[in-house]
Amino acid sequence: MSPTQDMTDIPIGTTAERQVVLGQSGAAPEAKWVIVTRALKREYDMGSEVVRALRGVDVAIARNEYVAIMGPSGSGKSTLMNLIGCLDTPTAGEYWLNGTLVSSMTDDQLARIRNKEIGFVFQTFNLLPRATALHNVELPLVYAGVGAEERRRRASEALERVQLGDRMDHKPNELSGGQRQRVAIARALVNRPSILLADEPTGNLDSATSEEIMKVFEELASQGQTVIMVTHEADIAAHARRVVVLRDGVVHSDDRRELFTQKAGL
Repeated sequence: MSPTQDMTDIPIGTTAERQVVLGQSGAAPEAKWVIVTRALKREYDMGSEVVRALRGVDVAIARNEYVAIMGPSGSGKSTLMNLIGCLDTPTAGEYWLNGTLVSSMTDDQLARIRNKEIGFVFQTFNLLPRATALHNVELPLVYAGVGAEERRRRASEALERVQLGDRMDHKPNELSGGQRQRVAIARALVNRPSILLADEPTGNLDSATSEEIMKVFEELASQGQTVIMVTHEADIAAHARRVVVLRDGVVHSDDRRELFTQKAGL
């Protein structure tokens, strides 16, 4: 690096520290790395054709980072999200989540890791229409066998974190779109996951409400929550502190927000 070169001009995916952890094939990453993928591939047999959705993705994400994964349709971002979220297994390569090699796990093992380590936020809110915000947030704790008093305490805390402490007894049809998405975020947080994984979280929201939800993610990231957001919109991705762009199943760029916005003309 030249003496006058700003650190923000260096692609974050090529920094020496990340290259070291990515280059240590088979070795468990240090505790600071919550996600490490090495030469990650996913192929699908479509009759006589093989679709190579991911062609060797190397990504290292440290604990407490706020990262957007962005790309157009067909770039592989949804496939990568499914692998990171333990919803699918790779054809080849390694995926380490919170120090555990999950790329070779069985479906049952993946389900246990998924429930423990990952909080999902989707484009559709997936709330129970007849349940209050509090009961919707409590639901993962019910499945986990947590007692009623502890469930209520943790669900209340999660709703407070997304500024909905005064809407706990409201049902989804009594809430705005932005408030419903915040309930969904609180539900994703209630199990205290290692990562919050958001798939197109503003896809059903208008621009003003989208900004509101982005502020929630920024606040959670500032509190130390690891946030990974998948989106196809550059202006939404630019809210993250780091943006990984996929094209044709490989990492096209991996930059800090400042460099990404400069490249994108935002």
